[in-house]
Amino acid sequence: MSTIKLHDKYFEPYISKEIVQKVTSNLVNEIANDCKDEVPIFIGILNGSFMFVADFIREYPRACEVSFVKMASYEGIQSTGEVNELVGINEDLTGRTVVILEDIIDTGNTLQKIYEIFKDKNVGKLKIATLFFKPDVFKKELPIDFIGLSIPDEFIVGYGLDYDNLGRNIDSIYKITTPNMTNIVLFGPPGAGKGTQADLLKEKYNLVHISTGDVFRFNIKNQTELGLLAKSYMDDGNLVPDEVTINMLKAEVEKNAEANGFIFDGFPRTSSQAKALDVFLSEKGETINGMIALEVSEDLLVERLLERGKTSGRSDDQDEEKIRNRFNEYNTKTAVLKDYYAKQNKYFGANGVGGIEEITDRLSAIIDTL
Repeated sequence: MSTIKLHDKYFEPYISKEIVQKVTSNLVNEIANDCKDEVPIFIGILNGSFMFVADFIREYPRACEVSFVKMASYEGIQSTGEVNELVGINEDLTGRTVVILEDIIDTGNTLQKIYEIFKDKNVGKLKIATLFFKPDVFKKELPIDFIGLSIPDEFIVGYGLDYDNLGRNIDSIYKITTPNMTNIVLFGPPGAGKGTQADLLKEKYNLVHISTGDVFRFNIKNQTELGLLAKSYMDDGNLVPDEVTINMLKAEVEKNAEANGFIFDGFPRTSSQAKALDVFLSEKGETINGMIALEVSEDLLVERLLERGKTSGRSDDQDEEKIRNRFNEYNTKTAVLKDYYAKQNKYFGANGVGGIEEITDRLSAIIDTL
């Protein structure tokens, strides 16, 4: 079980499916003993109770009937405080033992509506059973006959419970969480000043700067297991597989477990790497907050790099054709990643022309909104 994203919010594992099944079984046994001399009609409250009712009825050991009533009181993650009966009961309940099966009872507004609906149905007995109960926010003086599990006031999804219609099909329970880190993917073409900006931003926001190039050089120089593996591919003229690269990045993140967040520089370079990074961070309850790309015209960068090549000693800074080939590679990779992060509303372009402090201010303005 790892952190999941539904719409714009993140949810972390909370109650396993094994515990949910055990709680359901306990309720079955308790209610079966209570109703052993009668044939009850179980009424599930839709939509949230459908999985609970299905598992409950499958396990119920005696004769029974089942029906449903549909109500609604939630919008997003907040209760509206108003409950509307959407689908009513058609069965004749006169003299019957009716057991309401609720997925969760929190404020009690839905429960109050249930009592109002059934008071004129001439039922013999009306009993209430709920899989989950939030005693901290229960506002009504109404009886609840069977409680599966009492939980704190956490917004939960799974096992029929939803966040704006997503999450009902999950077989365990997740609770809402907020990522604690600020994680940035910083991109920029050669000569855009990405390294300079990464150094300034990591100090300003107390983040850890992870440069893929630095990580590779460290692992190869220190002959780590991953470094030796990467070097074997490079020596054969092959690209280092994504799995090796992401494992190096994972090791760097794990070394800085208490960090406020990370600036990823030079990684990801492909959509498959971006997906792998998302999966890894989600397992830690974190996410990429945004990809920020420094935007500078190619002709201006060519001038910068040719000028830099006069003193840097780098041969690839001294040949305009090689420089433009690097830009073509960058643009191809960035286009793929731009689409990947844009679909998540996480792509941000920043003007990379101007003084160092001016550019830092632009980048900071973006980060401050994440």
